[in-house]
Amino acid sequence: MKKFLYSLSLGGLATLLIAAQPAIASGDKESPKDEADDSHVPKRITDRRHPDYVRCRLEPIIGSLAKKRRVCMTNSEWAAHIQEGNRRSNQFVSDMDGGLRTDVQ
Repeated sequence: MKKFLYSLSLGGLATLLIAAQPAIASGDKESPKDEADDSHVPKRITDRRHPDYVRCRLEPIIGSLAKKRRVCMTNSEWAAHIQEGNRRSNQFVSDMDGGLRTDVQ
């Protein structure tokens, strides 16, 4: 069994060497410097009004006098977060508003 596994591993190694030989023979070496030029590094956003500008703020943790939690979101995420909070608070107020009930006899 050991001889079989040994011959199988040698056969696999020989196959890899034969498959890699044309690439080595062609001389098409890419230096790491060329690969680094292909990667795109995003430009840092400095305009604070840009929708993708990331803003962070500290929010106090309820029940603690000293602990704070840092929350970071983009401007567009903050706008959506504020709109959702406003929608929920308006819904809460309208649900709690008793108003004049006309169906009571």
